[in-house]
Order: sequence, then structure tokens, then C-alpha cells
Amino acid sequence: MLAMTRSDLVAQLAERFTQLTQRDTEFAVKTILDAMSGALSHGHRIEIRGFGSFSISRRPPRVGRNPRSGEQVVIPEKLVPHFKPGKALREAVDANAALCEEQLDVAEAALSKPDATTTASEAGPAALLPLHPKG
Repeated sequence: MLAMTRSDLVAQLAERFTQLTQRDTEFAVKTILDAMSGALSHGHRIEIRGFGSFSISRRPPRVGRNPRSGEQVVIPEKLVPHFKPGKALREAVDANAALCEEQLDVAEAALSKPDATTTASEAGPAALLPLHPKG
């Protein structure tokens, strides 16, 4: 699974909006993320239509166990950020996942019917790898 970092986001935005410098793009991304962090830390909810909403969830106090000694430990209440994707984002992710699954099925079908003249050594080591990553 690939991850997009803050640097990747800045680079992609700077590439897309050529009128902005790299420094301006970095400042804009930092400002937006700082504003969102500040709002959440003050208990506010953030809602971005079509993307999703960020809120704070309360985890009640509970009793856990120390894995080494097995003794009971009281874990205090925590407030944690929570993200709920919007309908448009869920549908876009689902559509993209279906497209990726379809492409994998085509690739698997092509690999399951090897050409009679192609040997495993000619296909290379990549032919021996599973198509579905674990995770």
C-alpha cells in the first residue's frame, strides 16, 4: 500500500498549481493542517462536504493488563480524533478498488494461461510472486 506524505502532497499541489511556489504551497498545506489540528484540540468538529468529517471521540477509562507481569492497570479516559469519510469519498474509493480488482483478475487470467513456448525461467522471478499482497 502506498502512502502520501505531507511532502508528496505539497509536491503534487505545487505541480498542479504552477502559479504557486513550492514555499507558498508548503505554507498553505501547513496552515490548513494547523487550523484543523487547532480546531480538533479545542473540541470542534470539522466537516468537509464530499470528503468527510473529523471529530473527537471519547474512550472511557478501562482496566487493562500489563503484558509482562499480568497485573491489572487502570487506563485513563482519552479523547482521540476520529474521521468519518463522506459519501463521495467512499464511492470514489470503492470504484477505484473495483477497478484495481478487475485489473488483477485480468492479470491473473493471463498468468494462469501461460504460452506453451514460455518457461518459468523466461517469465522471470516476478511470475512466481503472488498478485494479492498480504495485509
